[in-house]
Formats: sequence, structure tokens, C-alpha cells
Amino acid sequence: MKKAVLASAILASLVAGTANAATVYEDDSKSLSIGGRAEARFNISDKNKKDDGNAFEDKSRARINLKGKAKINDHITAFGKYEVELADGKKELSKVELDDNGELVSTYKEADKVQTRYVYAGFDTQAGAFSYGKQDSAQVMLTDYTDILATFGGDGVDLVDGNKDKRENNFLYAGEFNNFTVAANYIAENNNDEKDSDSYGIAAQYAFPFGLSLGAGYVNGQDGTDVDANQYNLAASYEFNNFYAGATYASGENGDTDLTGYELATAFKMNKFIAQAAYNFKQSEKSGVKTDKEDYFALEGIYKFNKNLRTYAGYKFQQLDDKDDELQVGIRYDF
Repeated sequence: MKKAVLASAILASLVAGTANAATVYEDDSKSLSIGGRAEARFNISDKNKKDDGNAFEDKSRARINLKGKAKINDHITAFGKYEVELADGKKELSKVELDDNGELVSTYKEADKVQTRYVYAGFDTQAGAFSYGKQDSAQVMLTDYTDILATFGGDGVDLVDGNKDKRENNFLYAGEFNNFTVAANYIAENNNDEKDSDSYGIAAQYAFPFGLSLGAGYVNGQDGTDVDANQYNLAASYEFNNFYAGATYASGENGDTDLTGYELATAFKMNKFIAQAAYNFKQSEKSGVKTDKEDYFALEGIYKFNKNLRTYAGYKFQQLDDKDDELQVGIRYDF
């Protein structure tokens, strides 16, 4: 089961070694580890159908990461991480727009075969960890309360760009004080991308000793030129023995559009099998007109043979008429 609510989640991600990673080099002052995964998976849905009517789509991928740390003195440790994902370079939808005749025209582009997921470096001190690069926003420790499935989920509460994971030009601070964790970040405007704009955010969570965790966060900035955007997040989770339940709620604005979203997730572990479920909902409101953006249930089963190998299957039950149900199945090896 993914224990997303541990108070040390962000610091562990920044500084500690990757799960199942192999230590390449280690001495009294520094270490380097390598890890990753090979994941063969496929998706079946009517949304995959092209001219041939085939609903099957391969979504296999692999990831490789390097993580290192080095002691500067008794109070400061330097760290860095690089992670890349390799996948088939298939065409993906770039944009949909109206042509001169008022007809919708879809534009596709070749997807990158190699994508950098994370690249950042920083230093860890007694006051917390400071880092810069392509990394998660401060809000991810809250959205991870419900983004626990291997197949679907994580679509309900990212209302603005500054709330999401893997943000470029991201300055991040994370500190853990007993059971209290606080994180703050600033994303600098990227002049090479007209969509990316600056934003800042702060998030905090407290883990009670009896399994309950509570968190809250706030993001403010821009989503594109002269488009003000903000949102706040509330999160809660409870874990007892082999049972886990989490909920996140978000509300915000993007320009003159009001946004609301929430996610619910639960998991139950039975020996090597994990049963999980999630519900995602997102809605926008502009000029008094409400539009549902996400509305679906997802059920998933995972079987872990050992700490390295697992297989899984998940089904998404869409509640919106213009979206299709999906089945996703995969087998994953972590190293």
C-alpha cells in the first residue's frame, strides 16, 4: 500500500535513496544509487480507436533514476536526482482549434520518446531541505493522499498549473519537525513556454500517532499571460493496519472561471494482494454555467510477488457521456 501521508514523504523523496535502488558507490561522505522500473502495460478503450477500429493501445514504459548525496560538513549534506522515462514516440493530441470555416481541427505531434521527469539538486540542513530544478510542487504531499492507484486517478484536484508535479524552474523548501511537515515552493516564469508562468505555494501536514493525518495548502500565481490563478487544498487520511482511506478537496480560480475538485481513495491489503478504489470529480463554472470536467470511479487490483515484481489491472467507470470507460493491465519490475 502506498503510504502517502508519512510526515517525511517530501524529505525522503528529495534526500533518501530510491526504493529497490542499487548502491553504485558509497563511503563515509558520499553515495550514489541507481534505480528504476520496466513496465509493460496496455489500455483498452473506445477512445483508442482510429480508422482500423482497434481499441487496444500499448502504454509500456521504462524509467531510470540516479540519486546521490555527499556530506559537506556535520550540518549540511548535498543531494541531487535525475530521472528519465523512455516510451514509444507515438503521436499525441497537441491542440484542438477552429479553422476559417468554423470546423474543429485536431493537431497531433510526435510524443517524446525520452522525457526527463526530474532533475534537481540542493542541500539538506537541520532547518530543512532546499533544492532547485524540475521537481514536484509543495502541494504534491497533499495530492498524494488520494493519488495512490497504479492505473488511474489524480485528475480531480490539480486545478492550476502551480499545483502539479514535475514543475520546471522550481525552488522548493521542505522541513520536518517531529510529526509536522511544511513545504513551500516558487516556480519562476519560463520565457521559452508561453503557457508556463510564475507561481508560489505553501503546504503543511500533521501526522497524528494513531493513524490520522491532516493537511492544507495554497497556490497563487498565473496560468499563462495575464491569467491569474489560485487554489487551496484540504486533505485527510486514516491508516489502520492493512486499511487506508484518503480524501482531498480543492477550490480555486483560473481567470474568470471558478474551479472545484475532490478525490476519494481507499486501499486494503491482504497478504500480497492490494485492492484499491478511487473517485475523481472536477467542475468548472463560468458566467453561472457549470461544466463537469472529470467524473469517474476506478477499481484496481495489485498482486506483489515480491518487492521487485508486481502485476495489476484497473478499470475506469466514466460518468460523463463524452468519455469512455477504460481497462488497463500491466506488469512492473522495479530495480
